[in-house]
Parts: sequence; C-alpha cells; structure tokens
Amino acid sequence: MRKNILKRKVNLRIKRKRRVRAKISGTSELVRVSIFKSNRAIYAQAIDDVNGVTLASVDGNKLGLKANKTGAGELAKVFAQTLKSKSLEKVLFDRNGYLYHGVVAAFADGLRANGITL
Repeated sequence: MRKNILKRKVNLRIKRKRRVRAKISGTSELVRVSIFKSNRAIYAQAIDDVNGVTLASVDGNKLGLKANKTGAGELAKVFAQTLKSKSLEKVLFDRNGYLYHGVVAAFADGLRANGITL
C-alpha cells in the first residue's frame, strides 16, 4: 500500500514538472535555475537549455546543510554568489514540479535577497 502511494506522489510530481518545463527554457543570457530536494539534501543548478550545458551548481550535502528552510536560505546565498561570479543576475526559476512553499519558496526568497532577479 505504501509503495503505491509513493509511486503516485512521484508520478504526480513528474506530471507537474513536465507541465512547467513545457513553458520555460533557459538560454545563455537567461538561465534556468532548477531545484531538487530530497528528505536529506537540496541541490540546485543553472542550466542553459539551448546549448545543453550546466553553468553552475550547488550541493547542500557538500556544504553540510540540512533540507529545511534555513538550509535552503544558506544554500541560496552560496548559489547567488556563484551566479554573480559568472555574471548571471537574471534567471528563470524552475520549481521542478514541487509546490511553491516551504523549502522551495525559502530558496527562491534567498536568491532574491542576495540580488538575483527571478
């Protein structure tokens, strides 16, 4: 029973992800910032979809941050510095099928607070 519920939840997230990705695409001037969260870590990357290249990435595990709101804010601060070093001030935010609240919203707010325009 539990396995079926988990499968359904993952499938619904994948459907939401495809719906969002049909509408947004990153370029070299306006990159797509994609976030992935698990129960233990948060990951983010800046992607140029036209050339198929990842321009920057950050891993919460390597920084020793937990997958909670405060960890997401700290991760966003580090990621914003990485984006600024590559002269990327404006990005498209891809929530990757997750609902925009909690950790995902904290990460987006952290990017905005550190000078990245979403």
